[in-house]
Amino acid sequence: MAGILEGRVAIITGSSRGIGRALAIRLAEEGADIVVAAKSVESTERLPGSIYETAEAVRRTGRRALPVRVDVRDEGQIAAMVDAAIAEFGRIDILINNAGALWWQPVLDTPPKRFDLLMQVNVRAAYLCCYYVLPHMKRQRWGHIITMAPPLSVEPNPNMVAYMIAKMGMARLAIGIAAEHREDNIASNTLWPCAPIETAAVINHGLGERAQWRTPEIMCDAVMAILSQEPSACTGRMLLDEEILREAGITDFDRYWCEGRPPANPIWIDGRQRWP
Repeated sequence: MAGILEGRVAIITGSSRGIGRALAIRLAEEGADIVVAAKSVESTERLPGSIYETAEAVRRTGRRALPVRVDVRDEGQIAAMVDAAIAEFGRIDILINNAGALWWQPVLDTPPKRFDLLMQVNVRAAYLCCYYVLPHMKRQRWGHIITMAPPLSVEPNPNMVAYMIAKMGMARLAIGIAAEHREDNIASNTLWPCAPIETAAVINHGLGERAQWRTPEIMCDAVMAILSQEPSACTGRMLLDEEILREAGITDFDRYWCEGRPPANPIWIDGRQRWP
């Protein structure tokens, strides 16, 4: 039986591991062919996973996969990735801006070189991916862009100022594209988890304990809740995973916790509590 994304093609950045890898497999299970875009070509103990491993997992679902090594700081590599996707699949329907750089330190512990890296890997990379993908979506008059960023806020973010500058830029990019391309039937939204997701980044940064984390499944379900809608029906929104899932009729979130039950001391990252 065909999935709801049958015939669609998705580019997912940062898909060698974590949420990106989980999304690549899930979208393939729903019928999409996947461009697996990331920098990792070899798996390591600290950063397990590679574009080739994710591509093989996609192929096991019966869908096609195109692994592309991309340093998202390099405009030429992003342009080449899009060209390769068109050459292989003939279209691009979905872009998920999932790649990101993390640095949660005070301003005085964030040297200019680190600040530049955050801008390049987060907001600039998302901009470039959109810039090169949009003409193809516009030509076919159908497209979904999902950017992993929190809703815009004027609340201060001590000890993660540079990171949040980049993330707020990604949110502005997303809602701006939504307004510019609403008439082209191209959706652009942001998505952010309410609680930390079990990924290498969360583990390596020591953000709480496993009982306080959710599995990537919640982000996969949230993305599918967006992609299952016609682009014109869901665009220009800054969504939290729980928010879009509640709209889709899901009210039981216990199964998403890594330990199978809500923790006694959850870490919320949607404004209810500060995180980290």
